[in-house]
Amino acid sequence: MSGLLANIVGAWLDGFAWPWLLLALPLPWLARRVLPARRRSGPALRVPFGDRLAGLGSAATGSARNARTWLAWAAWLLLCLAAARPQQVGEAVVPPQSGREMMVALDLSGSMSEPDMILGGRRVDRLTAAKAVLSDFLDRREGDRVGLLVFGQRAYVLAPPTLDLATVRQQLGDSVVGLAGRETAIGDGIGLAVKRLVSGAEDRDTGEHVLILLTDGVNNAGMLEPLKAAELARDAGVRVYTVAFGGDGAMSVFGFQLPVPAGEDEVDEATLTRIAESTGGRFFRARDTAQLAGIYAEIDRLEPIRHPGEAVRPRIERYQWPLGAALGLGLLGFAAPRRRFL
Repeated sequence: MSGLLANIVGAWLDGFAWPWLLLALPLPWLARRVLPARRRSGPALRVPFGDRLAGLGSAATGSARNARTWLAWAAWLLLCLAAARPQQVGEAVVPPQSGREMMVALDLSGSMSEPDMILGGRRVDRLTAAKAVLSDFLDRREGDRVGLLVFGQRAYVLAPPTLDLATVRQQLGDSVVGLAGRETAIGDGIGLAVKRLVSGAEDRDTGEHVLILLTDGVNNAGMLEPLKAAELARDAGVRVYTVAFGGDGAMSVFGFQLPVPAGEDEVDEATLTRIAESTGGRFFRARDTAQLAGIYAEIDRLEPIRHPGEAVRPRIERYQWPLGAALGLGLLGFAAPRRRFL
């Protein structure tokens, strides 16, 4: 019997965030017992027939005093309950869980300023078009940890893999051509992305490491060769998707589109293809904004977002109810008529 009672009390107390505040319930009674009674100051007024007048109001005054006492105790009880933060266990919720680390590597070399893309019916540069498509891609990455890396002559991590996609979008929006130099270090970009993906996931049980690399040029800077960086990615279990972005064999000179001279490949598609295939990824070619958007939609299908996570039952705060009831009882006690007989 005692064990059952203990279980009932324990389950009841488990419904409060701070059950120890319920120990404040007897404080008014203890204060009344311990502290000395307050003495009235000033002379008393004596009138003829005082005993008879006192007798007339004693019953009414006693009942009103008892009512106010009970109201005060009930209000104090409700205040203690509100302070203990009563909580209600809600319905089970299964949050989305991905178990995947993802890095987006964006080329910021000088060629990304070429205005050969059409976005919203107007001509824009490649970086502006890439930002628009990448921002839409990030909007669909709920549950994934996504980071942002930019590369030019050097590679820099602007945002490590994180669930705070708003910060990643902000860093993406603030990126400008030439921020990392005007050349193209594809190998260094892959190497740094692999390092951050692997080191950032050491304390988490993650199953997928993905790198999406977007470039419009040929590797012509950096310390690490792209194919060597691909070997590092393969050994670390990082799957690389490479996206070659930009117009097909044209460059802008004083507003006119001219063909690229022979022997000067705009994008090294062969190397990007070997990088992707050696790591288990895929190579894509995007010559306009629509194709780039279609590529990221294809990556969405290749890299699913949601996996069922561990079910949790959220606790819903219910302190508002006893707090509101205590306020109502307090107002009722103050509004009660108080008659004094001399």
